[in-house]
Amino acid sequence: MTTASILPSPTGGVLVASPSTTFREQVRRSLHGDRGPIHEVQGGADALVKLESGHWQLLFLDRRLNDLDVEELMEIIKLRYPGIEVVLLDSDSTAQLPSPEAAYGSWLNPSRTVVPAVRGTAPTFGSIPSLSTQKVAQPIFSNEILRRRISSGLEAVRSHLAADDPQARTVAPLPGMIGNAEVMQKLYRLTRLVAPRMTTVMIAGATGTGKELVARAIHQLSARAAKPWAVVNCAAIPEALLESELFGHVRGAFTGAVQGYAGRIHLAQGGTLFLDEVGELPLSLQAKLLRFLDQKEVQRLGSSETLKVDVRVVAASNANLARCVDEGRFRDDLYYRLSTFPLQLPTLAERSGDVLRLAEYFLQGIAAAEGAPAVIDAQAARVLEAHAWPGNVRELQQVMERAYILAEGGQEILPEHLCFASLRGTRRAESSTQVAAACGAATR
Repeated sequence: MTTASILPSPTGGVLVASPSTTFREQVRRSLHGDRGPIHEVQGGADALVKLESGHWQLLFLDRRLNDLDVEELMEIIKLRYPGIEVVLLDSDSTAQLPSPEAAYGSWLNPSRTVVPAVRGTAPTFGSIPSLSTQKVAQPIFSNEILRRRISSGLEAVRSHLAADDPQARTVAPLPGMIGNAEVMQKLYRLTRLVAPRMTTVMIAGATGTGKELVARAIHQLSARAAKPWAVVNCAAIPEALLESELFGHVRGAFTGAVQGYAGRIHLAQGGTLFLDEVGELPLSLQAKLLRFLDQKEVQRLGSSETLKVDVRVVAASNANLARCVDEGRFRDDLYYRLSTFPLQLPTLAERSGDVLRLAEYFLQGIAAAEGAPAVIDAQAARVLEAHAWPGNVRELQQVMERAYILAEGGQEILPEHLCFASLRGTRRAESSTQVAAACGAATR
């Protein structure tokens, strides 16, 4: 039995991600196809696309990627694909390792702990020995044990980095955003990581979590900041007009088209196009949008001419697009294309410590506009922190505006000034009249 038994036999094959052609070829030669089909990609973003579109169990990842930070990429893979085993390698190393046991020993051996000597580094292995020529009497570990060894090794690296200097990883909030909760720190890091690139970004999150703010931040932090920013709300434009709004039309293309229109995509030339609520895009337009994303060209209604465009696309949806794909309401190929770099926005309830920061920020803005300052009473602050916030940040903003009005110019926001209008779950029967009565009672 060969040492290849040490490694899992992935039904979907092996994925190798590295900007180095030599390195990828070295991995391919070392494996000799023994691990099933071997696929290669040049960067982290391409690796995410491949991972999304197939069933993979083993990824050889070069630490020296050109497009994405390998630590952030590892975090994404851990969250989205927990069943995939990842092996970090260093394409700059030329040392030959004598056997797979030596190459993977630090993770396979339960008595050894992976602790990098320098902060910011990860376990480094040289070129992979030929797995087909090394012989052992029997498999050393099962695939499940190997998975646990690899996972524990990665966790040891992450724990070491975090313990070394937690403040070194603090990231400034995105433009227009408030809060420093841990989940927001991760969002800031990932957004700043992808913003300077051309990568298509898919922003997912519940209503009121700030999807458009993140999309604008991506535009503002990119080299396209001085170029056009175009927004298309796919849910707000009638289906009959949406194709023309996106791709444009020529004069006479349809009844009422008395003059030509370039379309939002063309108007965003050189800049960023934000497709809000992309899950509401009709199936009839999804194929045309996919062609635009792949070919970077548009064809206006009524015209046979195609126009090349240079537009970066950021999409957002509060719907579960994967479920929409399963239900046949969204094309799977378009889903994979839009989800090259996914960002998941946390709910306000998940942002521990950010509620009061945001409440004070909204209150200051309202008070500045009205010319009368106000502060939040300590008991009112506790009420705000205890609320579940089903409407997220948008609900908090409305609650603070309503509280300021109910305070009638007073300098303090008290608990009786806080009115929460919930229309979810068991309280769905609560009418707008009841809500108004509850708010009115606060003034008596």
